[in-house]
Amino acid sequence: MIRLTDIKLPLDHAEGAIEAAIRAKLGLGKGGLLGFTVFRRGHDARKRGNILLIYTLDVKVADEAGLLKRYADDKHVQPSPDTSYKFVAQAPADLAQRPIVIGLGPCGLFAGLLLAQMGYRPIILDRGKAVRERTVDTWGLWRKRKLEPESNVQFGEGGAGTFSDGKLYSQISDPLHHGRKVLTEFVKAGAPEEIMYVSKPHIGTFRLVTMVESMRETIEALGGEIRFTQRVDDVLVDTAEDGSRQLRGVTLASGEQLLSDHVVLAVGHSARDTFFMLHDRGVYMEAKPFSIGFRVEHPQSIIDQARFGPQAGHALLGAADYKLVHHCKNGRSVYSFCMCPGGTVVAAASEPERVVTNGMSQYSRNERNANAAIVVGIEPEDFAAFDDSGSPLAGIALQRDLESRAYELGGRDYSAPAQLVGDFVKGTPSTDFGSVQPSYKPGVRLTDLASVLPGYAIDAIREALPAFDRQIKGFGMHDAILTGVETRTSSPVRIRRNEAYQSLNTRGLFPAGEGAGYAGGILSAAVDGIRVAEAVARSINGISPIGGTTP
Repeated sequence: MIRLTDIKLPLDHAEGAIEAAIRAKLGLGKGGLLGFTVFRRGHDARKRGNILLIYTLDVKVADEAGLLKRYADDKHVQPSPDTSYKFVAQAPADLAQRPIVIGLGPCGLFAGLLLAQMGYRPIILDRGKAVRERTVDTWGLWRKRKLEPESNVQFGEGGAGTFSDGKLYSQISDPLHHGRKVLTEFVKAGAPEEIMYVSKPHIGTFRLVTMVESMRETIEALGGEIRFTQRVDDVLVDTAEDGSRQLRGVTLASGEQLLSDHVVLAVGHSARDTFFMLHDRGVYMEAKPFSIGFRVEHPQSIIDQARFGPQAGHALLGAADYKLVHHCKNGRSVYSFCMCPGGTVVAAASEPERVVTNGMSQYSRNERNANAAIVVGIEPEDFAAFDDSGSPLAGIALQRDLESRAYELGGRDYSAPAQLVGDFVKGTPSTDFGSVQPSYKPGVRLTDLASVLPGYAIDAIREALPAFDRQIKGFGMHDAILTGVETRTSSPVRIRRNEAYQSLNTRGLFPAGEGAGYAGGILSAAVDGIRVAEAVARSINGISPIGGTTP
């Protein structure tokens, strides 16, 4: 097969245009082209009104060797790479211990799936409930203002990604095609085939629920064991005379102990009690930068028009997204994060008397509003204002403080504080909604958001919003809504690991995914789960580690 890249065609091209473009590019006459498949389809919207589709194609031709020789100097004509996934090992027949996976978000789900596919029969533990029970509890907060601390947007089968836009793209380097493996498994579990080739695939919440259930059934059919409402409260560590440490297993909240020398830590970024426990047990970790801010909502039609012009609404384009960044005079950077076209702002708290926002979309992306986090990057040195102990967990103190402020300002009933963009920029409290109605459930309370974040963050966002309006016309509209607070953009800690993907000072502990500080989003977390599962297999089978990660 030959891979052709950068094939550009009009948005409304004819059905046979792709084949014609292939023949024109390769100079093929009748009979020379045997077939083709679309590997990737994106679009170039830099010229509104003249949006182009950009294809990457895998082409089967009669004289492959001759064509590759003829186009040897053309970077857009190359042999198609092998993107199939290859397992690194299979479980030994005399497997003494089953590996344990803590957490069943995207990272833990794929770590468990891969270990099961390789025959290791993993035991997977999640503190939350199965996805449908968890969905009921999550709606309990949104509709009845009742928070279940162990079953919510953050905790339970599927992880935080279940209640999101279901984005399946990332900027991670993926030379071993782990990302392709993730997409392939998602399609097997019921995702639409298009996620294999569209440039920015997404699934949406409702589809993710059924897919997660299907993948759970696959793991169990392969001998894996999944246990819900099983919070890990302690780890068992042997310390030798030379100070070296070996993990031997875990202790559950029930008091039960499970023994294993190979434990994958795939908790999410909100497993604060787990971070404190690991720190108390001497597991090495560091404070990590993250970001804080608000959710902003605009009419989706304004974003569509600004991005696509007269071609807004085209079926192949769908609801428009955006990605913005502004470098401020005070040295801070403000950027958009987790943009959800045609979606809603959701309550994402996991601790009582705190308010946290996040964004969510369904597959159709047909809700009235677009939303995104508008956040300010912060560094570990900023944490000292909230916890000056020098602890690597100081970022959690900052998060908790801001979330408690939001709870108070929202009226102490899990409503979120909100303000119109125009009023926020002017520093004036909001008293009435305009043309944009907030989507956050259980509800919002209009106020002045200036007291919710540190002053440097408020100043930076006030400067950034008018700058974003110059990039997307209408972004700074007075009636757009800011809802607070967004604090769970990424983990506030990094649990450092070596080239074998194990903790720097505790053998047998494999930190992975978002909570450990190695991923951001569904795809990157799932890929990290695969990489760590491979590392576990190598360790059990006595294979030397390769391709480790040391940030």
